[in-house]
Amino acid sequence: MVDIEYANAYSEVLEILKHIPLEDYNKIPASKIKLFETNANKEYKFKYNPELTLTEQGVSKRAKAIIAILFRDYWATDEQRKIILAKQKYDRMQMDMEKRKKYNPDDIFKKRKNI
Repeated sequence: MVDIEYANAYSEVLEILKHIPLEDYNKIPASKIKLFETNANKEYKFKYNPELTLTEQGVSKRAKAIIAILFRDYWATDEQRKIILAKQKYDRMQMDMEKRKKYNPDDIFKKRKNI
């Protein structure tokens, strides 16, 4: 069973995909579309308005992430893809550095007093 947040996101993505050019839709592998359809929440009703931004329509973060991945993997030019991948790599490095500062393995036992 798929988490309800993902199921709702898949429903949102499927509704949004109804509004893209057929040429772009056909670039998405059928297996991905099938995954979305199989795992979508059939009871969740979302109506997409192409006149509004995703944020204005309250599209979930998960659905936005899925759309971003679809763009990166299937619609972006080579140059756009390079920029996106570089930004993602940079963001991961920044997160790793923050984690390292917060949970520095070299400092784990410094605060602990000798018993």
